[in-house]
Amino acid sequence: MKKKLSESIEDYLEAIYRIESKKGLVRTSDISSFFGHKPSSVTEMLQKLDGQGLVNYEKYRGVTLTESGKRVAKEVSRKHETLSSFLKILGVDEGIAEEDACRIEHSVHKETMETLRKFVGFVQEAPKDPKWLRHFRHFIKTGKHPKPEE
Repeated sequence: MKKKLSESIEDYLEAIYRIESKKGLVRTSDISSFFGHKPSSVTEMLQKLDGQGLVNYEKYRGVTLTESGKRVAKEVSRKHETLSSFLKILGVDEGIAEEDACRIEHSVHKETMETLRKFVGFVQEAPKDPKWLRHFRHFIKTGKHPKPEE
């Protein structure tokens, strides 16, 4: 059985993955800025992640994800994107959707996540502005179902 990683570890791996995707090289200061943590706290976590074989960390040189670290980071990032997209489809404000996705991504069941992925894909590939989605948005705003179209 695979050991469950802490939310904090998953968050760090996802942050490193995102920063690396944008900038290439990831430094302690980048991660510190990303989270708003003290550099010393970031260094401590990077040493821990290095010890677990999830990153390659060299002081003053930066950090890279190992293959297993990258696998975890990609999966957490994928969950985040799916959840964020799902919440935005529901009409949740983008900032709130991002914040909530960060919280939910750590605890959602694998089967639920797969169903959400399929739902998001279904909606994103559906004909533009499907009727049921317009009706749902109307319901969110008014609390009432729209009147039947004549």
